[in-house]
Amino acid sequence: MADSSDHRLDGTVALVTGASSGIGQATAATLAARGAAVALVARRTDRLEELASSIEKDGGRALTITADVTDRAQAEQAVAETVERLGRLDTVINNAGVMLLGPIVDAPLEEWERMVDLNVKGLLYVAHASIPHLLEAADSEPRRVADLVNISSVAGRVARNGSGVYNATKHAVGAFSESLRQEVTGRHLRVSLVEPGAVATELGSHNRPEVQEAMKQRFGGIERMQSEDIAETIEFIVTRPRHVAVNEVLIRPTEQEG
Repeated sequence: MADSSDHRLDGTVALVTGASSGIGQATAATLAARGAAVALVARRTDRLEELASSIEKDGGRALTITADVTDRAQAEQAVAETVERLGRLDTVINNAGVMLLGPIVDAPLEEWERMVDLNVKGLLYVAHASIPHLLEAADSEPRRVADLVNISSVAGRVARNGSGVYNATKHAVGAFSESLRQEVTGRHLRVSLVEPGAVATELGSHNRPEVQEAMKQRFGGIERMQSEDIAETIEFIVTRPRHVAVNEVLIRPTEQEG
């Protein structure tokens, strides 16, 4: 059995996108509690500063970086600033995303563009900028392994009427993650895919009113997961021993059928 000290992240640095709320916020706090210095990346500076203050009050170390990762230059700068200010990069949680549901016919094209820009291009920009630093960390102490965790969705597994383009973006995340995993796994960069079902976050609040009503009817009767449930799953992934890689996790509320 591995010593519990093996599950600490002391001396490592993690970057979390979408850290201002929901899964990103909970994950950043969890990784900081495990000993990682955490770069908090999102657009809402006030939320990031509040989280950083909470982490530091508990004895952790946090760096706030206001950035919109849909802009390639900002995504690259966020990664560069993390390495410059915190010294290295061992763990990346590619969490920032948007879910805009509804029929494909007569859909607002702007919604599709927002999802592709953030869920696919933003994730790719952060991954591309991070990979050289992650490979370097995987070849050095203290852990000699690095992690890139991409947050997808049940929608990345199952296509449903009313979520076609969201499905498309999350399927893309899955395909990219698996291809990259095969490419770098021999170098001890672990690429993991997390696919949550219904979680009680702000994600659904960006939808049009009629879509929110449909979501309420579908999920209103079940007990949804909390952000902390997903954060604990991510914590498990990134604290495995060097020889263990958790490639993919599909996690749903107990009552969710599909």
